[in-house]
Amino acid sequence: MAVNQIPVTVRGAELMKEELQRLRGVDRPNIIQAIAEARAQGDLSENAEYESAKERQSFIEGRIAELEAKLSNLQIIDPRTLNADGRVVFGATVKIEELESGDVKTYQIVGDDEADIKGGKISVSSPIARGLIGKSEGDVAEVSAPGGVKEYEVLEVKYI
Repeated sequence: MAVNQIPVTVRGAELMKEELQRLRGVDRPNIIQAIAEARAQGDLSENAEYESAKERQSFIEGRIAELEAKLSNLQIIDPRTLNADGRVVFGATVKIEELESGDVKTYQIVGDDEADIKGGKISVSSPIARGLIGKSEGDVAEVSAPGGVKEYEVLEVKYI
């Protein structure tokens, strides 16, 4: 993988494209209209609506530029096509057990932009994911956490 490529799952790429379309097709026209309406109110020096709309426009344009740059550098990885011999790799869904507590969790390892811990998606650059990469079912991964080292047993690896 080239240094500037950003790994992302197929779903993550779709979400980025959808956001870009929404920003370009809905949010940008709406903010242009809001700025026009605020301008029509006259004196811009004390016009809070105008200032707010300009700030929002700046944010939208920045996010559009960020998404366009990321989309041009994506390396889309479809977990269903992986042949990783049961090893934990980017895109894999991993069921793990924290050995001390017995807690069992399932995570998919995704790109930084897709990470959503509540949705069961952890960033490939997170400590847990870094500890799990390369492991297979039955292996134990040691992960440095704020509370000390935690051990996780890999119970299952799926590519879905």
